[in-house]
Amino acid sequence: MSSVENSLNPGVSRADATQCGADTTVHTDATGRVPPVVGIETDTLGGSRPVATAEHIPPVRKHPSRNSVHTTRDNRAIILFVTVVTNNRQCVLADGNVQSLLLDVWQRTKSWIVGRYTIMPDHIHFFCAPTEYPPSDFHVWMACWKHMVSNRFPCPHALPLWQRDCWDTQLRCGESYAGKWDYVRANPVRRGLAESADAWPFQGELNVLTWHDR
Repeated sequence: MSSVENSLNPGVSRADATQCGADTTVHTDATGRVPPVVGIETDTLGGSRPVATAEHIPPVRKHPSRNSVHTTRDNRAIILFVTVVTNNRQCVLADGNVQSLLLDVWQRTKSWIVGRYTIMPDHIHFFCAPTEYPPSDFHVWMACWKHMVSNRFPCPHALPLWQRDCWDTQLRCGESYAGKWDYVRANPVRRGLAESADAWPFQGELNVLTWHDR
């Protein structure tokens, strides 16, 4: 396949994409056309995926969060707990190929790193931390990796893939990190998708995020 210059989605400049490690090219098909990123329905892929009833998530914000990250003078660790939901709550994420795609994209970004994560059919919970201080813009990073995943998503019929915003909470202590992870990894069990938390295949730890207060 050949590659051409990619026009990034609105709100994500080429400089921002470079900052978060996004690839600013997309692949073309055999005819030289650029595959659509949003709004085009094509044939679905074969195979089956787990389907869950809607899990309770926080209500949609009236206004997007713009200042999620708060820095302190005591050198406390910066770890965010994030929930990302698919557009119209489509159950298209709990799949081995999608998991591999997410991990690849997260590893390619530079300004933030993902720690523990759980991929549910229609949403993702994960923890992340900046790789530099002061932190790079969290929302730019989010827009970048979501764009990269959409650009390579194996089911074009599911596009547009993501809800516009996300829900994020900055952790205040190490106990909060451990407690939230215990709750999140039990989600598949509560939804009847797995007999135990360890039996759910679409979860893991990409990077070890260490909590420190000083």
